[in-house]
Amino acid sequence: MLDTSELTAAVERFADRLRAAPQSRLQRGAAAEGLALARELALRAQRIEEPEGSARIMPDAGVFTVADQLVVAGNDLAEILRTAPAGSRERELGEAVDLVREAAGRAGL
Repeated sequence: MLDTSELTAAVERFADRLRAAPQSRLQRGAAAEGLALARELALRAQRIEEPEGSARIMPDAGVFTVADQLVVAGNDLAEILRTAPAGSRERELGEAVDLVREAAGRAGL
Protein backbone atom coordinates (compact mmCIF):
# COMPACT_ATOMS: atom_id res chain seq x y z
CA MET A 1 0.00 0.00 0.00
CA LEU A 2 1.09 3.48 -0.87
CA ASP A 3 1.57 6.03 1.94
CA THR A 4 -0.69 8.93 1.01
CA SER A 5 -0.31 10.88 4.24
CA GLU A 6 1.61 13.67 2.49
CA LEU A 7 -1.35 14.26 0.16
CA THR A 8 -3.97 14.21 2.90
CA ALA A 9 -1.86 16.53 5.07
CA ALA A 10 -1.40 19.02 2.22
CA VAL A 11 -5.12 18.95 1.43
CA GLU A 12 -6.03 19.47 5.10
CA ARG A 13 -3.61 22.41 5.42
CA PHE A 14 -5.06 24.14 2.36
CA ALA A 15 -8.64 23.42 3.48
CA ASP A 16 -7.91 24.81 6.95
CA ARG A 17 -6.55 27.99 5.39
CA LEU A 18 -9.66 28.29 3.22
CA ARG A 19 -11.89 27.85 6.27
CA ALA A 20 -9.99 30.56 8.16
CA ALA A 21 -9.92 33.03 5.27
CA PRO A 22 -12.24 36.04 5.34
CA GLN A 23 -15.09 36.13 2.85
CA SER A 24 -13.43 38.92 0.88
CA ARG A 25 -10.30 36.83 0.35
CA LEU A 26 -12.36 33.82 -0.70
CA GLN A 27 -14.27 35.95 -3.20
CA ARG A 28 -11.06 37.44 -4.62
CA GLY A 29 -9.98 34.07 -5.90
CA ALA A 30 -8.98 31.77 -3.08
CA ALA A 31 -12.27 29.85 -3.22
CA ALA A 32 -12.07 29.56 -7.01
CA GLU A 33 -8.57 28.16 -6.69
CA GLY A 34 -9.75 25.64 -4.10
CA LEU A 35 -12.70 24.58 -6.24
CA ALA A 36 -10.54 24.17 -9.33
CA LEU A 37 -8.20 21.95 -7.33
CA ALA A 38 -11.06 19.93 -5.85
CA ARG A 39 -12.45 19.38 -9.34
CA GLU A 40 -9.06 18.26 -10.67
CA LEU A 41 -8.47 15.85 -7.80
CA ALA A 42 -11.98 14.43 -8.23
CA LEU A 43 -11.42 13.93 -11.97
CA ARG A 44 -8.13 12.17 -11.32
CA ALA A 45 -9.83 9.83 -8.88
CA GLN A 46 -12.60 9.13 -11.38
CA ARG A 47 -10.10 8.35 -14.15
CA ILE A 48 -8.37 5.79 -11.94
CA GLU A 49 -11.58 4.16 -10.76
CA GLU A 50 -13.46 4.27 -14.07
CA PRO A 51 -11.05 4.95 -16.95
CA GLU A 52 -13.83 4.59 -19.52
CA GLY A 53 -16.49 6.41 -17.48
CA SER A 54 -17.77 9.88 -18.22
CA ALA A 55 -16.38 12.70 -16.11
CA ARG A 56 -18.60 14.13 -13.40
CA ILE A 57 -17.77 17.72 -12.53
CA MET A 58 -17.96 18.78 -8.90
CA PRO A 59 -20.54 21.58 -8.60
CA ASP A 60 -19.82 25.05 -7.31
CA ALA A 61 -21.57 25.01 -3.94
CA GLY A 62 -20.30 28.42 -2.83
CA VAL A 63 -17.24 29.97 -1.25
CA PHE A 64 -18.02 28.65 2.23
CA THR A 65 -18.17 24.99 1.18
CA VAL A 66 -15.10 24.79 -1.02
CA ALA A 67 -12.84 23.65 1.84
CA ASP A 68 -15.10 20.67 2.49
CA GLN A 69 -15.29 19.87 -1.20
CA LEU A 70 -11.50 19.93 -1.35
CA VAL A 71 -11.18 17.55 1.60
CA VAL A 72 -13.68 15.10 0.10
CA ALA A 73 -11.96 15.10 -3.29
CA GLY A 74 -8.48 14.90 -1.78
CA ASN A 75 -9.37 12.06 0.56
CA ASP A 76 -11.11 10.13 -2.23
CA LEU A 77 -8.02 10.35 -4.41
CA ALA A 78 -5.74 9.48 -1.50
CA GLU A 79 -7.75 6.36 -0.71
CA ILE A 80 -7.75 5.21 -4.32
CA LEU A 81 -3.99 5.74 -4.55
CA ARG A 82 -3.38 4.15 -1.13
CA THR A 83 -5.10 0.92 -2.10
CA ALA A 84 -3.52 0.67 -5.57
CA PRO A 85 -0.96 -2.06 -6.14
CA ALA A 86 2.41 -1.13 -4.68
CA GLY A 87 4.53 1.07 -6.90
CA SER A 88 1.86 1.57 -9.51
CA ARG A 89 0.66 5.06 -8.59
CA GLU A 90 3.64 6.85 -7.04
CA ARG A 91 3.88 9.34 -9.90
CA GLU A 92 0.19 10.27 -9.59
CA LEU A 93 0.61 10.75 -5.84
CA GLY A 94 3.56 13.11 -6.35
CA GLU A 95 1.66 15.07 -8.99
CA ALA A 96 -1.35 15.43 -6.70
CA VAL A 97 0.78 16.73 -3.83
CA ASP A 98 2.40 19.23 -6.19
CA LEU A 99 -1.02 20.37 -7.44
CA VAL A 100 -2.19 21.04 -3.89
CA ARG A 101 0.93 23.02 -2.99
CA GLU A 102 0.78 25.07 -6.20
CA ALA A 103 -2.91 25.86 -5.76
CA ALA A 104 -2.36 26.93 -2.16
CA GLY A 105 0.43 29.23 -3.32
CA ARG A 106 -1.74 30.77 -6.04
CA ALA A 107 -4.56 31.27 -3.55
CA GLY A 108 -2.20 33.30 -1.37
CA LEU A 109 -3.19 31.57 1.83
